[in-house]
Amino acid sequence: MEQATFVQHDGRPAVRFRRTFGHPVERVWAAITETEDLRHWFPSSVRMEQVVGGRIEFTDDPNIPAATSGTVLAFDPPRRLAYTWETDELIFELAPTDAGCVLTFVHVLGAENAAARTAAGWQVCLAELDKHVDGEPAEGPHSSSALPWQPVYDAYVAAGMPSGAPIPSAG
Repeated sequence: MEQATFVQHDGRPAVRFRRTFGHPVERVWAAITETEDLRHWFPSSVRMEQVVGGRIEFTDDPNIPAATSGTVLAFDPPRRLAYTWETDELIFELAPTDAGCVLTFVHVLGAENAAARTAAGWQVCLAELDKHVDGEPAEGPHSSSALPWQPVYDAYVAAGMPSGAPIPSAG
């Protein structure tokens, strides 16, 4: 499983993932945009107005005490989706390949010291996305069947990714 890289995105700190899927772009697009698919891998329940300028709401995340929201910044099916989530920005870009597609996912951070924490969290989530898209049972990143977060976080810290942001405890 590919690790995140720490990058600068338009002068802001970010973590970037790149995933290759043996599935068509349309399948992965559905997994990153449809409420029913998102529930299998995303850390929150999501309701999204699928239009630029639309509202996106995040609820039921045990690591966030209240519901949060954002704004859809890009919605270009089935290639590009971007939205804000509090002070952060999430960007999903899909490109077809001969064998399926490639997903490039960038999480632009509100604070650099959140890089290791965020990368570890998304690595757990993306492992669930991999399972879901492949048709395997995916119970979500907070489930007992998900990849354990702490060892992934510890590996990012040991590799020198910026860290130090508070670690929320699951409710």
